[in-house]
Amino acid sequence: MTAALHTLLEHAQTQRDQGLMALQQAEAETQRLQLQATQLLAYRDDYRRRHPAQDGRSASIELLRCHQGFMERLDQALAQQQAQVQAAQARAAARRSELVALETRVAAVRKLQERRGAERQRHADRLDQRRSDEAAAQQWVRAAQAAALQP
Repeated sequence: MTAALHTLLEHAQTQRDQGLMALQQAEAETQRLQLQATQLLAYRDDYRRRHPAQDGRSASIELLRCHQGFMERLDQALAQQQAQVQAAQARAAARRSELVALETRVAAVRKLQERRGAERQRHADRLDQRRSDEAAAQQWVRAAQAAALQP
């Protein structure tokens, strides 16, 4: 393997490893955001169950407005959290595609190395065959000359 191909392979592997790390980080971020969204949804549902006028209880208008306003803010926060989850999923998908491209590049460099190695081996085999043929031809010539010299 030539030094240039070895360097190219190392560089491609380093890039692939960095791409894998970026994907793992993006997936961890997505999971973290999804967990937060789940927790926020559970909190909203719990708060909704604690409605002040639930089960026929009486509550002041001010308390109802406060509850309703907080529910609206929770819904907004949940919508914003869902948007962040979707953006994180898109980033993870992009990292996944980048990783596939980087892995393909590593495989291509390895394939190139294999081809170059096979080419060198074929060249060496042809050279050995040529030397063997020349040695056999010279041996035949010597044997013919020796036979011609004998009475």
